[in-house]
Amino acid sequence: MTGNWHHALGRARSHSPFLAQAAARLPALTELLAEGAGEDALAWAAAAGDGIADPGRALRRERLAYALALAIGDLAGAFPLARVMGELSALADRSLDRAIAAAIRKRVPDANPDGMIALALGKHGARELNYSSDIDPILLYDPATLPRRERDEPAEAAQRYAREIVRLLSEVTADGFVFRVDLRLRPASEVSPLAIPVAGALTHYESSALTWERAAFIRARAAAGDLGAGEDFLGAIRPFVWRRSLDFGAIGEIRRLTARIRASYSGPQEPGPGFNLKLGRGGIREVEFFAQTHQLIHGGRDPSLRVRGTRAALDALAAAGIVADADAHALGEAYDRLRMLEHRLQMVTDQQTHVLPSGAALDNVAQLDGLADGAALVAELREITEIVGRRYDALIADDEQTAASVPVSGDSFARKLAELGFGEPEQVAERIAAWSDGHIRALRSQAAREAFDTLLPALLERLAAAPEPDQALNRWERVLSAAPSAINLFNLLIQRPALLDQLVRILVLAPTLADRLGRRPELLDSLIDRRALDLPGSVAEIAAQMDAADREDYEYRLDRIRRVTGELRFALGLQTIAAVHDPLQIGAALSRTAEAALATAQSAAVAEFERAHGRVPGGELVVLGLGRLGGGTLTHASDLDVIYLFSGDFGGESDGPRPLGATHYFNRLAQRVTAALSVPTAEGALYEVDTRLRPQGAQGPLAVSFDSFARYQAEEAWTWEHMALARARPLTGSAEARAQLQSIIDQVLVRHRDPDVLKFDVLKMRSEMAVHKPARGVLDAKLLRGGLVDLEFLVHYLQLRERIGFDPDLGQAVDALVAADLLRPAVREALALMTRMLVAARLLAPDVDEPPPAAAAALAEACGHPDLPSLLLAFADARQEVAGAWADSFGQPLETA
Repeated sequence: MTGNWHHALGRARSHSPFLAQAAARLPALTELLAEGAGEDALAWAAAAGDGIADPGRALRRERLAYALALAIGDLAGAFPLARVMGELSALADRSLDRAIAAAIRKRVPDANPDGMIALALGKHGARELNYSSDIDPILLYDPATLPRRERDEPAEAAQRYAREIVRLLSEVTADGFVFRVDLRLRPASEVSPLAIPVAGALTHYESSALTWERAAFIRARAAAGDLGAGEDFLGAIRPFVWRRSLDFGAIGEIRRLTARIRASYSGPQEPGPGFNLKLGRGGIREVEFFAQTHQLIHGGRDPSLRVRGTRAALDALAAAGIVADADAHALGEAYDRLRMLEHRLQMVTDQQTHVLPSGAALDNVAQLDGLADGAALVAELREITEIVGRRYDALIADDEQTAASVPVSGDSFARKLAELGFGEPEQVAERIAAWSDGHIRALRSQAAREAFDTLLPALLERLAAAPEPDQALNRWERVLSAAPSAINLFNLLIQRPALLDQLVRILVLAPTLADRLGRRPELLDSLIDRRALDLPGSVAEIAAQMDAADREDYEYRLDRIRRVTGELRFALGLQTIAAVHDPLQIGAALSRTAEAALATAQSAAVAEFERAHGRVPGGELVVLGLGRLGGGTLTHASDLDVIYLFSGDFGGESDGPRPLGATHYFNRLAQRVTAALSVPTAEGALYEVDTRLRPQGAQGPLAVSFDSFARYQAEEAWTWEHMALARARPLTGSAEARAQLQSIIDQVLVRHRDPDVLKFDVLKMRSEMAVHKPARGVLDAKLLRGGLVDLEFLVHYLQLRERIGFDPDLGQAVDALVAADLLRPAVREALALMTRMLVAARLLAPDVDEPPPAAAAALAEACGHPDLPSLLLAFADARQEVAGAWADSFGQPLETA
């Protein structure tokens, strides 16, 4: 027996750099292993961290010792696979528990880990961890019992503890790491905090969770922290995991999950170099999912199937007569051998890999296992994966035969549509049938059609309840036609009826949002996340969400900006149509989002540009926002009006590998920033950038120096350009550069002007604008006479004439002019109402004419009125107020009829 241990140590030293290094670092443990004292070696490993005060170091020391002891015992044949996986899982439990305690006591000394729960999922939950595995816990907390400092909020404390737990276990130090921690299995992981309150998690699993989350909880257990609270939580969600009855839609989704395992794998289909032991045909995942699929379908009615381990599940399924004994035994034996070979792959360098290497590296893995060479390993794997693959093929084939679909043609379907209230039901029935006949790209796969058939009855009921069901159906068809793939969308809507209600509201009220959803169905996540109804934070906070400065990939950084911006703009659209927040707040939030996107895009563009051209010493690019961007209130359809300027000496030159003169440099850089904001990427487009307000307009250079800008404004600029500066605001650049630019603007604005010339210019410009840009509808708060354009002209006229009240925020400017007795106080409310109308109508009445009844009601509600007639009456009064103020200041009437 001792010879086996010596032989195992020799193979480890020859074929595993990681184990060879561990043996050299732990000579006392290595001596025990050489003697064949396996149990003593494990006891030594358990105490390896004793006496080390730093919990991170102690955990890493213990993990290294266990890794060596278990590997040598495994290679020697002394520790069976179940023992190895069980010891690794127990080590993960202890490590996670100690990390929780250390994280809490770091802030609250001597506290117990009450109220902090770690649930183990996947292989960890099943006590089947592999040799170099991640762990995938879900961290929960009870706000009532979680230890924390008096001034800490429970949520704040929980997130702090979660970050420290991840750091203690995952951070790579000179002592290595303990376990890589992946928290992405938590509810709504894209948007949720690292630790979830128990009540919030219960709500999610009771009402919103998807089928794959049910599958994940088959093997879940309370692993660390407050174990009692963890068991209570698992007991509470047991009905979510184990359902006594399943409808055909749910069964179909379980079965489609099995097929997607195959569809998502793109590596070699046969064992050989590059083959993935976990994901390939006949691999580990297929055995696990074979067992879990049957458990999910039958475990609600048969408690004997509610076991965590894969071998145990196969045995239970055979005992219940659900799977043939021979199949269960063959799959179980194949699973054990695949897991052993997975361990050999990972023992070489302690990396979580499942892919067979090539050449000498493949021979090395085989020889570590005790085989002659890589060819022997591949030959064995081919036999094993064929055993698994044939049975998994049969599972998918059975699913396809049993999948049920909903007929969407024939007289009965047309009668149903007529009962629901659709006009011309026969034609509607034909349209819906055509969707699945290849006309809709997203419905070309069998899985997508099956999911859609399951969704269709509930979808039609909700569309029929809309004020204009045929129009809602048309918009749904546009969403469906635009989506490249929709199976995930269908599954989300099947599982989450409340989400379907929100979607129909979008289809009925906001075609602009429906179009965005068609291009990016993943935006539905915004409907799931409760924080989607919260206004975004400051510009800096939004920019932090967009920032990907840790990635050098320029396209990735631009995609990240577009992804976050799209999610925020969509969420703000939802808030608008649901009247959750004042449209004035929505407009300000849209502006903050754009500013953050601009700053982050400029940062990415500058970093990319400087790699080739370096920097211009003493110079930097500054973006000046104008119009609604400068004023801090955008709409859902606003362009970005900007001027690019640069500080420093325009005669300088950049210091990079390919130097450029300063003017050329900053003009090229400005082009890059514009492209970063406006050119579509894989995540779509972002903003249209309008630079026509720059000196000399489209004929002038894209970027000019501060000096040139100051000289142009003093000597050549027209009155309308100075009016535009009244709403200008430096948005990017250092504090010093912004202050320098603002000083130039201030000097331009406060210069003395001839009142008669100013009045003539303003009236002439507004008259010409009225001819070339007439109002488009009864809700055109911008262009109707007495609307926002007239009010803006009036405000800028008074600012420039009196040289007071300069503030990019039009509301603040009006307040200053009212305080100076230059405007009527009622103008302030007129401005607020018309701005609300402008923001809300961009979604609810984009053609600014009277919208359909449902959208009209939503528009009135968003603007604080009970109905559209009330809103239109208030709008007429507001325009009259502006007309009166116009007459007061210009001495001539403003026709508002």
